[in-house]
Amino acid sequence: MHISIIHNPRCSKSRQTLQLLKDNGLDPEVIEYLNNPLSVLQITDILQKLAIEPRELMRKKEVEYKELALADLSLSREALIAAIANNPKLIERPIVLANNKAAIGRPPEAVLAII
Repeated sequence: MHISIIHNPRCSKSRQTLQLLKDNGLDPEVIEYLNNPLSVLQITDILQKLAIEPRELMRKKEVEYKELALADLSLSREALIAAIANNPKLIERPIVLANNKAAIGRPPEAVLAII
Protein backbone atom coordinates (compact mmCIF):
# COMPACT_ATOMS: atom_id res chain seq x y z
CA MET A 1 0.00 0.00 0.00
CA HIS A 2 1.31 3.41 -0.94
CA ILE A 3 0.67 6.07 1.66
CA SER A 4 1.73 9.69 1.65
CA ILE A 5 1.36 12.64 3.96
CA ILE A 6 1.12 16.28 2.95
CA HIS A 7 3.31 17.50 5.79
CA ASN A 8 4.61 20.62 7.49
CA PRO A 9 7.34 19.66 9.98
CA ARG A 10 6.71 22.89 11.95
CA CYS A 11 3.07 21.92 12.61
CA SER A 12 2.42 19.88 15.76
CA LYS A 13 -0.66 18.12 14.30
CA SER A 14 1.33 17.21 11.22
CA ARG A 15 4.18 15.80 13.32
CA GLN A 16 1.70 13.88 15.50
CA THR A 17 -0.03 12.41 12.45
CA LEU A 18 3.28 11.33 10.91
CA GLN A 19 4.26 9.68 14.20
CA LEU A 20 0.87 7.96 14.42
CA LEU A 21 1.40 6.47 10.96
CA LYS A 22 4.87 5.26 11.92
CA ASP A 23 3.53 3.84 15.19
CA ASN A 24 1.10 1.82 13.08
CA GLY A 25 3.97 0.30 11.10
CA LEU A 26 3.63 2.55 8.07
CA ASP A 27 6.40 4.35 6.23
CA PRO A 28 4.64 7.14 4.35
CA GLU A 29 6.07 9.24 1.58
CA VAL A 30 6.50 12.66 3.18
CA ILE A 31 5.55 15.57 0.94
CA GLU A 32 6.71 18.86 2.42
CA TYR A 33 4.25 20.99 0.48
CA LEU A 34 5.82 24.31 1.50
CA ASN A 35 9.07 23.26 -0.21
CA ASN A 36 7.34 21.37 -3.05
CA PRO A 37 4.00 23.07 -3.69
CA LEU A 38 1.13 20.94 -4.93
CA SER A 39 -0.12 21.45 -8.48
CA VAL A 40 -3.65 22.46 -9.41
CA LEU A 41 -4.21 18.86 -10.55
CA GLN A 42 -2.97 17.43 -7.23
CA ILE A 43 -5.14 19.83 -5.23
CA THR A 44 -8.17 19.00 -7.37
CA ASP A 45 -7.55 15.28 -6.80
CA ILE A 46 -7.23 15.78 -3.03
CA LEU A 47 -10.45 17.81 -2.94
CA GLN A 48 -12.24 15.03 -4.80
CA LYS A 49 -10.91 12.37 -2.41
CA LEU A 50 -11.89 14.46 0.61
CA ALA A 51 -15.27 15.30 -0.98
CA ILE A 52 -14.91 18.96 0.03
CA GLU A 53 -14.78 22.32 -1.70
CA PRO A 54 -11.61 24.46 -1.92
CA ARG A 55 -12.48 26.84 0.93
CA GLU A 56 -12.87 23.85 3.25
CA LEU A 57 -9.21 23.00 2.57
CA MET A 58 -8.03 26.54 3.36
CA ARG A 59 -6.62 27.89 6.57
CA LYS A 60 -8.82 30.96 6.86
CA LYS A 61 -6.70 32.62 9.56
CA GLU A 62 -3.64 32.88 7.32
CA VAL A 63 -2.70 36.40 6.23
CA GLU A 64 -2.85 35.32 2.58
CA TYR A 65 -6.52 34.35 2.93
CA LYS A 66 -7.41 37.89 3.94
CA GLU A 67 -4.96 39.64 1.59
CA LEU A 68 -6.25 37.71 -1.42
CA ALA A 69 -9.89 38.29 -0.40
CA LEU A 70 -10.59 34.58 -0.66
CA ALA A 71 -13.79 34.91 1.37
CA ASP A 72 -15.30 36.62 -1.69
CA LEU A 73 -18.17 34.30 -2.67
CA SER A 74 -17.96 35.40 -6.31
CA LEU A 75 -14.61 33.63 -6.75
CA SER A 76 -14.82 30.50 -8.89
CA ARG A 77 -13.75 27.06 -7.72
CA GLU A 78 -10.87 27.24 -10.21
CA ALA A 79 -9.73 30.60 -8.82
CA LEU A 80 -9.74 29.20 -5.29
CA ILE A 81 -7.75 26.12 -6.32
CA ALA A 82 -5.24 28.34 -8.14
CA ALA A 83 -4.91 30.47 -4.99
CA ILE A 84 -4.11 27.35 -2.97
CA ALA A 85 -1.56 26.20 -5.55
CA ASN A 86 0.12 29.62 -5.57
CA ASN A 87 -0.02 30.04 -1.77
CA PRO A 88 0.67 26.65 -0.19
CA LYS A 89 0.49 28.11 3.34
CA LEU A 90 -3.28 28.14 2.84
CA ILE A 91 -3.55 24.33 2.86
CA GLU A 92 -5.04 22.73 5.94
CA ARG A 93 -2.64 20.07 7.09
CA PRO A 94 -1.75 17.34 7.44
CA ILE A 95 -3.45 15.37 4.68
CA VAL A 96 -2.90 11.65 4.40
CA LEU A 97 -3.45 9.87 1.08
CA ALA A 98 -3.92 6.09 1.03
CA ASN A 99 -6.08 3.50 -0.72
CA ASN A 100 -7.32 6.11 -3.21
CA LYS A 101 -8.75 8.09 -0.28
CA ALA A 102 -7.70 11.13 1.71
CA ALA A 103 -8.15 12.37 5.26
CA ILE A 104 -7.16 15.51 7.11
CA GLY A 105 -5.30 14.72 10.33
CA ARG A 106 -7.32 16.95 12.63
CA PRO A 107 -7.34 15.18 14.97
CA PRO A 108 -4.46 12.91 13.91
CA GLU A 109 -6.54 9.78 14.58
CA ALA A 110 -8.91 10.79 11.76
CA VAL A 111 -6.43 9.39 9.24
CA LEU A 112 -6.73 5.86 10.65
CA ALA A 113 -10.10 5.49 8.88
CA ILE A 114 -8.43 5.32 5.44
CA ILE A 115 -5.50 3.00 6.18
